[in-house]
Amino acid sequence: MTRRTVKPILGVLCLTLVACLLVGAGCNEDANRETERAVTTVSEEPEADGAELVAVGLCVPAAAGRTFAFDLYRALRTEPGNLFVSPYSVFAALAMTLAGARGVTAAQIAATLRWDADPDALGAAFAALDETLSARGTPAAPYEGEGFAFHVVNAMWTQAGFPLLESFVAALETDYRAGLRELDFARDPSAARRTINDWVAEQTANRIVDLIPEGAIDTLTRLVLTNAIYFNAPWLHPFDPERTTTESFALLDGGRVDVSMMHTTESLLYAAWDGGVAFELPYNGNELAMIVLVPDEGTFDAFDAALTVEIFDGVVASLASRSIALGFPRFTFVYAASLVDPLTALGMTDAFDGARADFSGITGERDLVVSDVLHKAFVAVDEAGTEAAAATAVVFRGTGMPIEPVVVTVDRPFLFVVRDRPTGSVLFVGRVVSPQPPQ
Repeated sequence: MTRRTVKPILGVLCLTLVACLLVGAGCNEDANRETERAVTTVSEEPEADGAELVAVGLCVPAAAGRTFAFDLYRALRTEPGNLFVSPYSVFAALAMTLAGARGVTAAQIAATLRWDADPDALGAAFAALDETLSARGTPAAPYEGEGFAFHVVNAMWTQAGFPLLESFVAALETDYRAGLRELDFARDPSAARRTINDWVAEQTANRIVDLIPEGAIDTLTRLVLTNAIYFNAPWLHPFDPERTTTESFALLDGGRVDVSMMHTTESLLYAAWDGGVAFELPYNGNELAMIVLVPDEGTFDAFDAALTVEIFDGVVASLASRSIALGFPRFTFVYAASLVDPLTALGMTDAFDGARADFSGITGERDLVVSDVLHKAFVAVDEAGTEAAAATAVVFRGTGMPIEPVVVTVDRPFLFVVRDRPTGSVLFVGRVVSPQPPQ
């Protein structure tokens, strides 16, 4: 893959990741202390996340959002193959859904999101976090060169003439910057589907196409809530393409596949424990970063199944600077899934049950049910940086440095998390079991 030019932010940067997705170290001291027993601490070097979160008033909901991100990953991980999801995008779409839910339905959605504060506080949290993340696009001194594109937008798509409560429309327009658009699902659901899919493609630089598959929207569809996110960031320390070589990567079934292995030797944050290693690749500006977790060969399944926010927090807390001779594979893939079953498993049941769903906060009546929650994500990692995009649609229908560098070659399955370092926001979570998926 050739070096990508980071595009300017496309239009207005809209708020989507709620403060729930924050993961400040200062908010998770107890969890970190607990997991330090399992993860070998390389350094006691603290992060500044907690203090910064307190300063912007975002620390309270941090633990809830981190838990949701990894609980969602765990609910999806049972399917084989590569996996890539944006908890950021899913949370945004479900937060808009929560704005119209009432009673038990609202309580279940809030619990699924691990949000135990007042649901009405979500809007203010979105606004505060948006202000923080929107400043990430231009690297501050002493960092030079390209910034990153970070584009997030929400929208409401409703059946023409379908009565929505003014309070619901105002809440989504004010708190989530979700503009209202009318379509005619009843007469031409195919045209409506194409319109929404075209909007998603435009907002994600055409990386997410056909988010809503044929048949997901029909003549009974009355409302669709969408979130789209586009991210394109260069590494703080780009890999030299001249050093990329073809090497072998171990698959879970014991086979091997040739991959394009990038190489660099840099001072990176690194941790090792009895069972694997982790390292952090910062993006330009040193605020966003990818954390890569590489279990020892033969232990991936066990680690993948056991991964929790507490374990991740323990790994983050143990990171310390080391010189690393790194080999890291290039990879590109698209992941798509319906989230109905995973969200049901997380406790969000009534929203999908026409006899129990209560979305009277949308229309004033209990006449809507969620028919699907669709998610699609794209990721490409190469020598220049990372490009990622994701979209979610909620469809409603009626009713220490050593002398010698540490050698780390990622030649086996691994997990990765893209996060905003100052706030700890978890933007993407994924795993790679084969950098070269079957054609």
